[in-house]
Amino acid sequence: MSGHHVGAAIAEGDGYTIVENASLLGRNTFRVAARAGMLVDVRKPAALGELFDYAALRTQPLLVLGEGSNILFTRDWPGVVLAIAAHGVRVLDDGGDHARVRVEAGEPWNDFVHWSLAHGYVGLENLVLIPGTVGAAPIQNIGAYGTEVREFIVAVEAWDRHARQLARLDNVACAFGYRDSVFKRERDRYVVTAVEFELARERPLRLDYAGVREELAAMGVDEPRAPAVAEAIARIRTRKLPNPALIGNAGSFFKNPLVDPALADALGQAHPALPAWPAGAQSKLSAAWLIETCGFKGLREGDAGVSDRHALVLVNHGHATGAELWALAERVRAGVRERFGVELEAEPLVV
Repeated sequence: MSGHHVGAAIAEGDGYTIVENASLLGRNTFRVAARAGMLVDVRKPAALGELFDYAALRTQPLLVLGEGSNILFTRDWPGVVLAIAAHGVRVLDDGGDHARVRVEAGEPWNDFVHWSLAHGYVGLENLVLIPGTVGAAPIQNIGAYGTEVREFIVAVEAWDRHARQLARLDNVACAFGYRDSVFKRERDRYVVTAVEFELARERPLRLDYAGVREELAAMGVDEPRAPAVAEAIARIRTRKLPNPALIGNAGSFFKNPLVDPALADALGQAHPALPAWPAGAQSKLSAAWLIETCGFKGLREGDAGVSDRHALVLVNHGHATGAELWALAERVRAGVRERFGVELEAEPLVV
């Protein structure tokens, strides 16, 4: 297929566009330069059947991309990048106190949170300002401030590449875990196309997470409702996390590690300030504390850096390559491993 100039659309179909040798610079919030052998934007999920008839989509490595807020490209992607660009929010069933809502995968997550609040639904306010698309939310089982998205998901619609058809997986079939799901474990099988949520008009607000009540008090709010909680959390996040619009980053780069309780106890005795929480049969440690204690917060190597605002966030100060950012991440992991015997895992997908 040589002879096509770079980034030219080579095919337009009903509900999709295909571009060869496409730049991914504007498709990842780290803003690293990378290219895809082929980029497919899908506006109508029904087009997936036709698309997967193309040999390239069946035989080449496939990467499904949302807003690129949870990915680090350390190199070009040799195969196909598929982006679901379908938009729309539809109320399927409104029972008064509860509603079932279908949201297309390409809808920005934060826009949907604000839609839910504007329509009088409660529950998603703690998940405000998380970057990414609605389609990415169940893959990662996004969570923040004591809430996880799995609590609201009734079902996920996805293209099943094995069965070559659209499938509907109910909440149990999604097999949600901490930052995990069947969609993450079987990346090569499912392409999320839409998510169905059940939202309530009344439910207890969750205010006991770090700093939320204090922020509401500072805002002068005595009897908070969901929109005020969203505003408080948005303010905390904005203060703590660097804005990807101003500096390239993918939010928290490291997961809070799950360790054996015996190790957590030993570390807790040696380091009384280390935050730890029970998590099932394991203990969860604060990755930010481990990184900061190793002295990595604010570290910079060339244009790759650890944010001086939050130790969990890697940042691109300008023209860092993905490989340079990953090298820095590896240096941080090695430092934590050496000092504490704890293995940190990257939260974004590292290509």
